[in-house]
Amino acid sequence: MLRFGFLLLEIMPEKIRFSIVGFGNIGRRHAAHIVHNPETKLVSVCDIKDSVGATLPDGVTLYSDIDEMLRRNETDVLCVCTPNYLHEPHAIAGIKAGSHVVVEKPMAISVASCERMIAAAESHNRIIFAIKQNRYNPPVQEVKKLMANHDLGNIYMMQVNCFWNRGDAYYTESEWRGKKDKDGGCLFTQFSHFVDILYYLNGAIKNAEGLIANFAHLHNTEVEDTGSFVMKSDNGAIINFNFTTCAYERNMEGSITIFAERGTIKIGGQYLNTIEYQQLAGAALPNINISAKSNDYGLYQGSMSNHDKVIQNVVDVLHHHKAIMTTAQEGRDVVKIIEQMYAGVNK
Repeated sequence: MLRFGFLLLEIMPEKIRFSIVGFGNIGRRHAAHIVHNPETKLVSVCDIKDSVGATLPDGVTLYSDIDEMLRRNETDVLCVCTPNYLHEPHAIAGIKAGSHVVVEKPMAISVASCERMIAAAESHNRIIFAIKQNRYNPPVQEVKKLMANHDLGNIYMMQVNCFWNRGDAYYTESEWRGKKDKDGGCLFTQFSHFVDILYYLNGAIKNAEGLIANFAHLHNTEVEDTGSFVMKSDNGAIINFNFTTCAYERNMEGSITIFAERGTIKIGGQYLNTIEYQQLAGAALPNINISAKSNDYGLYQGSMSNHDKVIQNVVDVLHHHKAIMTTAQEGRDVVKIIEQMYAGVNK
């Protein structure tokens, strides 16, 4: 046994055994990277669709019941890739069966759910890896270093813009999307990554006020498709956060602009993949313009495709005792900000 934080970790096998619950678009993304990582092995998948079996790699067992899969006790890590409202029960089931868990965004759709997940992990000596893959984007990492070293001085204001497209086909593809009790809303499903990068760079917020509306999706969703918020962060910065899924025909922009005592910088592109401009008191950052593709799901595009790095981080933690990129506590804190935002909506 090896001590890691509050945990005593067992010695992992040469290949860490993974299972996946939920084999839709994102579950298949996990599978591809698990199969191609030399230190990991995909052993089983759970999904309610029998047709999934024809798409599985050789040697991977398909189950239709998560409890049956977990009773086999053949996995070290469970990837939870099911709809938002199932993240809590599926993660806790994996933890109680003895697995560490990798949980897709959002970690859950309430702080209370996150707290129950964390309590289960602590009582069973397991790790929750919260997925926030945009943290790996090179522009984000460069700005994180600046802010962690206080090279920008006091942060005055940050503007977050998320202008994406989600058409009717997106919502007909899966029955849970756009349902308030299953989806949670745009800030959970589409834009929790942007809330996370705001938190990752600048910390928690004190208060939030804003407006939300459903302009183009009243016929097929129960949640908003557009919103604008003004917030104040714990460090005193003013935050402006604008989002929509009504961009015409395609995703347009995902950006964060920082105005600070010793610099101005904008991380932009569609998916926080470029440094669009900068004016810094110190040395300029590299001219980053990442051309790597987003997660392409056919009918729509998501955030940057960094899930290979997510799986590698699990390996680095369990095999090499390195730091977790996004802890469960950080996943909970992002959900807390989203709850603050929704609570601050002017009715």
